[in-house]
Amino acid sequence: MCALPQDGTSTNVTPVIDIHIHIQPHSMLKPAVLEFTHRHRLDFAQIEKFSSDPVVFLNYLDKAGVERAGLISSVSPDVIGYTSEVSDWTARYCAACPERLIAFGSVHPQYVDNAGAEVDRLAKIGIRALKVHPPHQLFAPNAYRDGLKPLAAVYERAQTIGLPVMIHTGTSIFPGARNIYAQPLLADDIGVDYPDLVVILAHGGRPLWMNEAFFLVRRHPNMYMDISSIPPQKLLSEYFPRLEEIADKVLFGTDWPGFGVRDVAENIAQFKALPLSEKAQRKILYDNAARLFPK
Repeated sequence: MCALPQDGTSTNVTPVIDIHIHIQPHSMLKPAVLEFTHRHRLDFAQIEKFSSDPVVFLNYLDKAGVERAGLISSVSPDVIGYTSEVSDWTARYCAACPERLIAFGSVHPQYVDNAGAEVDRLAKIGIRALKVHPPHQLFAPNAYRDGLKPLAAVYERAQTIGLPVMIHTGTSIFPGARNIYAQPLLADDIGVDYPDLVVILAHGGRPLWMNEAFFLVRRHPNMYMDISSIPPQKLLSEYFPRLEEIADKVLFGTDWPGFGVRDVAENIAQFKALPLSEKAQRKILYDNAARLFPK
């Protein structure tokens, strides 16, 4: 099951890397968040099966035509319930097939004694990138400029050892989320202060701040964005009409099983139907993520 899907190796089919999928331990969720998730996902039982067995999940990816997937976790004890153990859980899960599963871990600078050392620890156990989720972790992505020094240690260490950092941008509807921290422009400081750090702006600032994300991706050489949780049929018409101009800096992602994403294969098909050049589609669906996360 760890082998690449046949479609991904065909010369006639563009392979796909879905850089933004959530397979996580639901036992850690706060009761209100778990109830909220149950209400919004009628296929929750299927998602639970995937969370308990990587082989079953890989079979789902095979059917969707996904060669590799980034599994996202973020430490958010106050809002979601995930403690630092979620990163270890993700690393163990992805270890079942590291050729295909890219583990994203997380460091909450207010819940560790040594944030830099925690980055090193996560890298040693197989974490390939970090996730910062300002609306759920309750600090701005540039809060190191206002006294949150351990956050600077996270960025500094990630930059030094070459771990990309994904930053959530755009609103969150989870109970307790603070969307004042979700604005992409807050990440401009990171591009200035850590120019060698690869930063991925998750969700492209949707649904309020797409112009800010577009600006940042064009401004900073090492700043990218993913298009996860954006309805593909609206991607060009409403969200990013000039997407082709930044095709070198955009990563495909679904955010499945996010509440607005019914199915990975359906999401991919809708993206492939967009009037983008074949070259741009290939970059977004595969090449850019493959460059950032080599096998």
